[in-house]
Amino acid sequence: MKKIVSKAEFDTAIQSSDLTVAVFKADWCSDCKFIDPFMPEVEAQFAQDVNLVEVDVDQVGTVSEEHNIMGIPSFVAFSGGREVSRYVNKLRKSRSDIEQFLQQAVDLENANH
Repeated sequence: MKKIVSKAEFDTAIQSSDLTVAVFKADWCSDCKFIDPFMPEVEAQFAQDVNLVEVDVDQVGTVSEEHNIMGIPSFVAFSGGREVSRYVNKLRKSRSDIEQFLQQAVDLENANH
């Protein structure tokens, strides 16, 4: 997963016409660490349909503020610079929860094209 290190890099990533999902995380977040072991496999599973990027809320703080990210990890799907869906809640996210969100984002994107 590509790590975004600046607001400009984030803006460029979400402007893509491809479906881009920003994963908002932080080094100190235990629920973020929980998803780390399986995320490479999830990313590979959706590689044909989704471009996943990682946004560290401490390194690129203005981005999380602009997009009202209150809790992490949070998943926000973008297409052509606009938000199409988000997966944000205070519960620990399981692999199946994340896969379900990504599939819904892909289905929504395909329905719009």
